[in-house]
Amino acid sequence: MTGPAPWVVAEAGVEPRKHAPATLRNREAIAAVLRDILPAAGLVLEIASGSGEHCAYLATAFPALDWQPSDPDVGGRTSIAAWCHGLANVRPPLDLDAATGDWPIDRSDAILCVNMVHISPWEATLGLLAGAGRLIPKDGPLILYGPYRRDGYPTAPSNEAFDESLKSRDPRWGLRRVEDVVAAALKQGMTLERVVEMPANNLILVFRRS
Repeated sequence: MTGPAPWVVAEAGVEPRKHAPATLRNREAIAAVLRDILPAAGLVLEIASGSGEHCAYLATAFPALDWQPSDPDVGGRTSIAAWCHGLANVRPPLDLDAATGDWPIDRSDAILCVNMVHISPWEATLGLLAGAGRLIPKDGPLILYGPYRRDGYPTAPSNEAFDESLKSRDPRWGLRRVEDVVAAALKQGMTLERVVEMPANNLILVFRRS
């Protein structure tokens, strides 16, 4: 997964910790949905953890789970470590690029990915799905959060504008069709279980390892 890291900005006076403003707006809604999806115990791998704020919040909200953050960006990993400092159920962040097949982890009970699919090349999504197919046990969940296009559903004007903005920054980025993600997931043994509508025209896609 290459390109700049548009998902974080520096938090004034708290370097090296970064701040992604969207986190404060969506973390509670995401946690509420995860309560019905995540296992009661085990390891959750977060792909593209970005600033680390989601991981820190969710590790506190789900203390019975162990959390494994990851990010290919060294600045992101530094920020993750800073946000998660002192949390006993969070492991040190991994240098993991979803687009590659060489992941430094061989198992996880669940995988979470927030706001990566649209801000990365399609190859990163394909790599994420392939990795989930390798790591997740039978019936384990893969949870994707972010804005998507859906056949038969109008795309919100704000999402259309966001898509244009993303493609102007990198033509490989942009909102993906849910149907394309589902088709690619099936090739890796991952079946779509549900689509959850979220605030601000976002979705959560829940896949299970078949």
